Amino acid sequence: MPSKREEQESKTSAGRSSGEKATRERGGSPEGDSVLSSRMGQFLISTRPVPGVHPLAGLDLLEQNLRSDPEVQVVDVLTPRSATGAFGNGRSGSQRVIVARMREDKAARLAQEGGYQVIVERDHALTYAHTAVPSLPLDAGGFNQANGFTINITVMGDDGPVEGALVRIFGSLFPTQGVTGRQGRVELNVIGESPSTIHAVYVKPQSDFWSIWVPQPTLNPEGPNVISLKELGATLPNFSSQQFIGWGQRAMHLDSVPSAFRGKGVKVAIIDSGAATTHRSIKRQVKAGYDVVAKSQEGWEEDAIGHGTHCAGIIAGNAENSEGMRGFAPEAEIIVCKLFPGGRYSSLLDALEFCIGQRADVINLSLGAAEPSAIIEQKIFQATQMGIACIAAAGNSGGPVQYPASSPNVLAVAAIGKQGEFPPDSYHALTARPPLTPQGFFSPNFTCFGPSIAVCAPGVAVVSSAPPDNFAAWDSTAVAAAHISGLAALILAHHPDFQAQGMFGARNLQRVDRLFQIIRQCGQPLNLGDPMRTGAGLPDATRAFLPAEVGRTMAAFPEVSHGLQSRGAPYFAAAPFGGYAPAASGQPFPYAPIWGAGPGPWASGQLPESMWLLAFQQLKTAMQSAGLL
Repeated sequence: MPSKREEQESKTSAGRSSGEKATRERGGSPEGDSVLSSRMGQFLISTRPVPGVHPLAGLDLLEQNLRSDPEVQVVDVLTPRSATGAFGNGRSGSQRVIVARMREDKAARLAQEGGYQVIVERDHALTYAHTAVPSLPLDAGGFNQANGFTINITVMGDDGPVEGALVRIFGSLFPTQGVTGRQGRVELNVIGESPSTIHAVYVKPQSDFWSIWVPQPTLNPEGPNVISLKELGATLPNFSSQQFIGWGQRAMHLDSVPSAFRGKGVKVAIIDSGAATTHRSIKRQVKAGYDVVAKSQEGWEEDAIGHGTHCAGIIAGNAENSEGMRGFAPEAEIIVCKLFPGGRYSSLLDALEFCIGQRADVINLSLGAAEPSAIIEQKIFQATQMGIACIAAAGNSGGPVQYPASSPNVLAVAAIGKQGEFPPDSYHALTARPPLTPQGFFSPNFTCFGPSIAVCAPGVAVVSSAPPDNFAAWDSTAVAAAHISGLAALILAHHPDFQAQGMFGARNLQRVDRLFQIIRQCGQPLNLGDPMRTGAGLPDATRAFLPAEVGRTMAAFPEVSHGLQSRGAPYFAAAPFGGYAPAASGQPFPYAPIWGAGPGPWASGQLPESMWLLAFQQLKTAMQSAGLL
């Protein structure tokens, strides 16, 4: 029998529970409970170059004020100061960037008070994403949590169970997914659905097999549900017994380029998820690396995601092996910058600085974010001035081109696919959208598009290297960009213009301008309904080495004169870029792009006459493409 004290404690506890319940029902919070609220954002803070004004003095004072502010947490200060070019934590050098955490309203006030010279930007998380599985229409209204079922699915290959495969079920509500274990099995608890409301099952293996899309599946909650995958070799002749060249390399006529053209002496930096140096196709090509997230010279050779390894195989796969894949430039040197997982704009700054320090010739940027960055743009422009060509994936959202591909200082690459290069029941087939060319080329539904697209390249069902020593077929504009980066390495190594005594042998902006011009000019136009999805077309590697007088002008977009580009002018006028300033409405955050805030010399708000000419040229081209002129 409880004592009086125990009874009293029980009543007190019951009263407290009752009071807490009532408080929660009223929307309040009992004492000691953690209230869910918005977390602090992470921001980049730097200065914009202003003639006659030294940037460091103001930044020093700003850093002191931020460190003394209890509402601000200074996470890092990025300063290019070491011999290798990597950012370090210090106060010396120029172009310092403060990385700080604070609330959105605090950042807005800082941007407003800092004026034109101070740049405040969100330190956006970057994505390397492969193509997303298409979203299926959802039924309107709520759902009954009491409904649902549990399903066991087993994924098998010809030689046994497939471990590590992603299995995703699409119903009328939300997708349910899981990953297969060693026995190839996964158990999924599907809420608010019944087997009859499931629209499709999607299985994506880690490597060595084709994906599969099963529409209107006959799922049995009581029995086994076995899904069989096709090996890559089932549709790729002699895939596992000899050297392999992908359909993308063949479409760009790499197999017709002189065999002596192998990219020797060119350095290609890949800013991505690392690279598995254990892979037979790339282990001899990777020469240096850096983990920018961990700020370490170690760890970059481990690629848990596989994205960087896949791109490395396309660019520089070694054709000397008895088996494996042939990349565009098998004797090029690969520099690895591990940015994923966890990469942000601040990490990209570090990676770009490392690539500059390593004297890379090409930087492959198979990554993106929705919003541009004036601070990143300054670093990209610096790389371009030093003769480093930045080639970027357009993005996989199916919408406008993402940043940094939307930058005027990079070459933006969209993806294309080709019918017949993948099994009809694979997920790759779902990416096709009309129209098709007579050769079977199509523009996939996931590729981003817009006036900044320079060229297109294979990006659907592209087979390349995967960790630890496997192969995988992936879709994305990332793999499309890797094709162009490989071609760029080949051109820089063997085109006469870029030899020591050539007209563009010096490492400067003109060198990059000429390289981009050649890539555009060797493009084969593709009639896929919208030139903003393909730019100048699919580059033909053999045309890249033709004499200049044999070349042709671009079909899709007008040339940008060297005079414009040498002044840092954008390639496009429809979406001007050049940094951030308070929007016209007076609201300081988010920012609206303005002219003159980027690396170019124009003053704020100034629109040179040449920019209006560029805008008119592009408007005329767009109207001609639409049949309006």
